[in-house]
Amino acid sequence: MISSLIRLMRIGATFRRSGALSFALSELGVGFWPRTLLWAVTAPLWPFGRAGDPSLPKVSRAISAMGPAYVKFGQILSTRPDIAGVALTEDLKVLQDRLPPFDDAEARRSVERELGRPIAEMFRRFDPPIAAASIAQVHYAETKAGRPVAVKVLRPGVERAFAKDIAAFYFVARLVERLAPKSRRLRPREVVSHFEGVVLREMDLRMEAAAGSEFAEMIRDEAAVRCPSVRWDLSAKRVLTTDWAEGDRLGDVPALRAAGVDLPELALRLMRLFLRNALSAGYFHADLHQGNVKIGPDGAAVIYDFGIMGRIDAKTRRAYAEILLGFLNRDYRRGAEAHFNAGYVPRTQNVEDFAQALRSIGEPIFGQQASDISMARVLQQLFEVTERFGMETRPELILLQRTMVVVEGVARSLDPDFDMWDAARPEVERFMVENLGPAAAFRDLRESARALARLGPRLPELAERLAASAEQWAQRNMDDADLSGSGADPSEELGAMGGEGAPSAAPTPRARSGDGGGAPATVWLILVGVASGGLGAGLGLWLAGAAG
Repeated sequence: MISSLIRLMRIGATFRRSGALSFALSELGVGFWPRTLLWAVTAPLWPFGRAGDPSLPKVSRAISAMGPAYVKFGQILSTRPDIAGVALTEDLKVLQDRLPPFDDAEARRSVERELGRPIAEMFRRFDPPIAAASIAQVHYAETKAGRPVAVKVLRPGVERAFAKDIAAFYFVARLVERLAPKSRRLRPREVVSHFEGVVLREMDLRMEAAAGSEFAEMIRDEAAVRCPSVRWDLSAKRVLTTDWAEGDRLGDVPALRAAGVDLPELALRLMRLFLRNALSAGYFHADLHQGNVKIGPDGAAVIYDFGIMGRIDAKTRRAYAEILLGFLNRDYRRGAEAHFNAGYVPRTQNVEDFAQALRSIGEPIFGQQASDISMARVLQQLFEVTERFGMETRPELILLQRTMVVVEGVARSLDPDFDMWDAARPEVERFMVENLGPAAAFRDLRESARALARLGPRLPELAERLAASAEQWAQRNMDDADLSGSGADPSEELGAMGGEGAPSAAPTPRARSGDGGGAPATVWLILVGVASGGLGAGLGLWLAGAAG
């Protein structure tokens, strides 16, 4: 605990010493008195702050000095000039792929150690690093056959540095839960745990290679989108080699414009690709900032860096479709019922009140340009609604929300008039047809039949146990009429015995909640975000910050 507290104090000292504190607070719109208080608290600490790299802008200098986990948050904020301001996001763009690299000789030693051969036996050319981020850096190289490749090498000691950052995050999460009991519904420690798992996977480049291979298979029929192939023979845990991605960086908007790229069409293409991957396939690139996309000479979007990927199960995607249908048609009652049926709102709440709350958020934003929506006001209202209805955070959905924030920000950097609602509509409508129509009903029926077939051999045993539990239930009710509602429901008994596909009564909107086990504020907030062209970004950014 002491080490974590010292680390947090050093964060404030680092921001103060680098000159980033006043600049960041001003750009984020923090009021005079909170700014003054932070300035006074950090004043005696500044000598203990890390100096950072003086060649970097102020805020990037402070964040990069603190560690890789903090850089992740800075990368997210760098895509949101509508939230952080243009000056701050320009400062933070350095964090995407322009951090100071580590020593080239150390990178070569790491490659040789991991692959078990001298550099000269594997590559005829191996250049100094051309890009560096929080976890790794990238080198241009050419194989012995002359094929251009990108070689990604993990930073030395990155695992140890990340472990220290995470320890501080856990300390803050525990402190927040203790000092602010209402925050427990946001499950801060689970958020940190989820983030920890995501980044630990990112630091095993074999997993990234597998993710890139799977993503390539998924998008093979996409037009004007591709990703580099993995060179498995030149990859290991700390080294990843892929084909070289030729093209202009997505963040270099002037170069893209000069090359004749249709920027609004590109913004639309990237957003629809993300939605198609997330909704239809349930698998998406979860770190899609400007540093991980190039635009090739043929105009195709070349996507790379698959260290962070997200998955959404079929049940959750179906819940999305139901909720989206309500928002698309401005049928707030239906949207509210979908939340209750999915267990996202506790059963102690009232469905009519929740529908009214959805209306209070949805109606003011339909038909509005993103630039006309007050993000601060919407964010405040979202928090008020989630707190009022006891909606909990589902940490496993944070990647989806975070990616929505990043992709929307990227799209707006290409097209300031980007309308997320228009972009989302075709993908959402197609998903709803595929998952809520007759074909989906037939598919569900087929899956149910398969489940019953697997259950077949156990039916006699289950029937006997169900009959026995029914007798016990009836006996208890006869013994004490006052306890008529307290006995075990036979159908619940069958479910408890592990019967796959065992039928259950469909709950009414007020009768299903998951008793606190899964009420993700992120689910409906992200969907409102789709409808608003910016609404989901506010809470998504906060959740991403909570995740690191």
